[in-house]
Amino acid sequence: MLKALYDRVCAAEAIVAAALLVLMVILIFLGGVMRMAGHPINWSGDAATAFFAWGCFLCADIAWRKNSLMSIELLTDKLPPRLQAACRHINFTIISAFLIYVIVAGTWLSWISRARSFQGIPEVSYSWVTMSLPVGGLLLLITTGLKWRDELRAAVPQRNEAI
Repeated sequence: MLKALYDRVCAAEAIVAAALLVLMVILIFLGGVMRMAGHPINWSGDAATAFFAWGCFLCADIAWRKNSLMSIELLTDKLPPRLQAACRHINFTIISAFLIYVIVAGTWLSWISRARSFQGIPEVSYSWVTMSLPVGGLLLLITTGLKWRDELRAAVPQRNEAI
């Protein structure tokens, strides 16, 4: 049941991330065209910035889940398997600690900026943008936890039930 929920969240995350990135490009292009036409859309750059903040975190989680983030394994590939695993565990620890900090600090930032308007737009709270920090951090932390769990499960020798 949790697996099915997580799969749905991942699918929705991909759709939302793609939509945000497309909207960002459209708004920037439309803002430029309308400015050249003499009718600038002043809020287009601000909205694109908000979409970019959310899109960055969502895309980072998608890339992390698919092992598509940049990594430099030049040195670790030459280590014995046990040291490679230890390096991965250290990396997961550092990443998790950073993401917990991002979640806590981002939640605090969202709370204290709730009354502030985003780029002077009175109807839009700055918290809508800053919430990308804790939400994105939480998604990345879940992905990190699942990767760490898979790493630990792979390290435990599987028992042969046929014996």
